Amino acid sequence: MGIKIGICGVGAFADCFIPLFKVHPLVEQVVLCDLDSSKLNAKSEKFDIPDTCFSLDELCQLDVDAIAILTQNWLHGPQAIQALKAHKHVYSAVPPAITLDEITELVKTVEETGKIYMLGETSYYSSKAIYCRERFQKGDFGEIVYCEGQYYHDFDHGLYDVMRWRGGAQWKKFAGSPPMHYPTHSTGMIISVTAAHATHVSCFGWVDHHPDGIYRREVNIWRNVFSNESALFRMSDESLCRINEFRRIGHPGTEGLCIYGTQACYMEQPGNSVWVTKNRDETINLNDLLKCTDIPARNIRSDVSDPGAIYTGVSTVHPVSRLPREFIGQPNGHAGSHQFLVDDFVKACANGITPPNNVWQAARYVIPGLMAHESARQGGKLLTLPDFGDPPR
Repeated sequence: MGIKIGICGVGAFADCFIPLFKVHPLVEQVVLCDLDSSKLNAKSEKFDIPDTCFSLDELCQLDVDAIAILTQNWLHGPQAIQALKAHKHVYSAVPPAITLDEITELVKTVEETGKIYMLGETSYYSSKAIYCRERFQKGDFGEIVYCEGQYYHDFDHGLYDVMRWRGGAQWKKFAGSPPMHYPTHSTGMIISVTAAHATHVSCFGWVDHHPDGIYRREVNIWRNVFSNESALFRMSDESLCRINEFRRIGHPGTEGLCIYGTQACYMEQPGNSVWVTKNRDETINLNDLLKCTDIPARNIRSDVSDPGAIYTGVSTVHPVSRLPREFIGQPNGHAGSHQFLVDDFVKACANGITPPNNVWQAARYVIPGLMAHESARQGGKLLTLPDFGDPPR
């Protein structure tokens, strides 16, 4: 028997996930929810989903097993807590929370309710993270010495539109959020590979000078002046880690990763990824291996006879054969991650298992950023990070 799932927030981002939840073989019903009735009705018609409601309060009262929260990022923490307390499993877009109090309460609520929480952190399923995770688990890196993660997303690359969609007429109040409040695309790749968590941080911010005024103290609700923040962490395995979160940067944009070990390294620049070792003749170019494209399903599965059937937007390292057959030809995105995110969450709810990007992992993704911004506010002061431990076994 399948689960019933409500999707809270049906904006542009939800279009990536509604079709996947709808066709998943373990989902028997999808309910759409949004405060904007015109948007809600349009999405109901577009995706042929008749069941709708107009608020999270109402959705929490319905007979659904789980709620996917795809709303504005500053709402995720409180809304996830509300849904969990209503005895619903929760899938949340990133970030999981924007304050230390919120993430603390979120972990506590999962532990008290016993419900499943999964963060929709895409980087966990990126081809580079999968490749490095497999190499790490084989011991190919040796000991981890140093890692770099960076999320470079300049405002000129679509962020103005995103912020206007999210914030409405008052969008500037919300657009100038601290970059380190949105760290999971950077931290998630590293932590998901090495399984180490951050213990200490020192961070500095770059004071923004752009005439749009987004990062003026008197304009945004965070009184934040930093559009770029760079942090150095001590990790629990005694390695070092540098995280950059930049929103004003002359760069094409990246969710970047570099990992340096005592025996080998994974390194990348725009358009180029390599595996290197101490042997200078063993450099491996990984561009073709990690590139996301369309892959014929019939080359991978014996249960597919349609010659036109494809997996969309995945690389050759993605384990697509484990996905439901119903996902063939469905949309994908964020480096092949969307289908895996939906599949892992639905299976976790249906089978009562702890998913990847669970709440304890989500805390380890976001707390480094929250504490990094606090360090930046204090001029780079070295701070100790709290940790909520591993998932219960």
